[in-house]
Amino acid sequence: MSYDLKPSPFAPEKFPDMPDIAGARLFTAHSGLKYQGRDDLLFVALPEGTTAAGVFTRSATAAAPVRWCRAALQQGQGRARALVVNAGNANAFTGKQGESTTLATAETAARQVGAAPHEVQVCSTGVIGEPFDANLLTRHFPAMLSGQPATWEAAARAIMTTDTYPKGAAEQGRIGAHTFNVCGIAKGSGMIAPNMATMLGFIFTDAAVPVPLLQRLLAEAVDTTFNCITVDGDTSTNDTVLAFATGQDGAVVEEDDEAAVAAFAEALHAVCHDLALQIVKDGEGATKFVQLEVDGAPDAAAARQIAMSIANSPLVKTAIAGEDPNWGRIVMAVGKSGVDVRQEDLRIFIGCHLVTDKGAVAPGYNEARAAELMRKPEIYLTVEVGSGPGRATVWTCDLTHAYIDINADYRS
Repeated sequence: MSYDLKPSPFAPEKFPDMPDIAGARLFTAHSGLKYQGRDDLLFVALPEGTTAAGVFTRSATAAAPVRWCRAALQQGQGRARALVVNAGNANAFTGKQGESTTLATAETAARQVGAAPHEVQVCSTGVIGEPFDANLLTRHFPAMLSGQPATWEAAARAIMTTDTYPKGAAEQGRIGAHTFNVCGIAKGSGMIAPNMATMLGFIFTDAAVPVPLLQRLLAEAVDTTFNCITVDGDTSTNDTVLAFATGQDGAVVEEDDEAAVAAFAEALHAVCHDLALQIVKDGEGATKFVQLEVDGAPDAAAARQIAMSIANSPLVKTAIAGEDPNWGRIVMAVGKSGVDVRQEDLRIFIGCHLVTDKGAVAPGYNEARAAELMRKPEIYLTVEVGSGPGRATVWTCDLTHAYIDINADYRS
């Protein structure tokens, strides 16, 4: 690759400390499929009894691994014994060859752990439209599983593409006398507008969680985290978030135990939220992190529609990159959102500074103060559109020339 991946200004000083998840064993290897000098293949072996749930891209051109995972979860009634992830090739829009590659990968992985193929989840990320033979991955499985397990950081690095740092997060909770852990890794920095970027997220817990409850709680967590971020407005063919519950550490989450459900849901949401924000902060070429709140919409769906119209606007994002408080672009983005709002009700804040009020620039607006706030690495925008109950928070980043450089040269 000829593009230069400069470190994100928001990269953490170090990868977070993350506990082991009882029963889950991580392995990585260098397949040579695309990248040189780094591992690009992840294999996670899971114990019998592990439950699984998934949320996937709504793209009409979903990749073969996405279609496989959906069907496998249904066929296996939410049981999982392994996860295989490769980076560098999305195995998307690859026709029958892509389906064969995914099936062969699942079958070979299943033999390694003594499971059925539908108990194996297969995920891919990278370039679209380039078929490859499953043997490029599967030939490494025996050596991987006979070697030393990998760390969370190594696993997170193995699934990276244009990411500039590995992404991990962990939370701990308590149910009765038992402590449980939730750990997650994710990748993504471009083609990010999850509609459930190229985005993959994998969550693991040692608690026991029944499949229907795990699916519901994962979908709820994703809806207010991964589904509320955008880098460039493009939804990937491969977006996938999977959750696995090994049930190996004593904590049990049952549907009728409100306290247990609340404790687990809180930890799961915290991990998803942490990973989602890390993805935005690592947006391709990003120099600014933006939190955008929309309040007063007719309902929550309308608030999110307005927020995403602003967050995905190239004009808004380039103004943020240029540290220009060009609030007229926010007015424009609200107007094109498709939500019926009254100009007279529109109030825009940069930080705590009121910019517009009653359909015009606010009397106390100070351009110099607004510009000062725009120069900060983290920018907070609030848009009030009325007095309705609808509210939404989304996270995005700026759009710089580095984004063009990275994506113009991505396949080289």
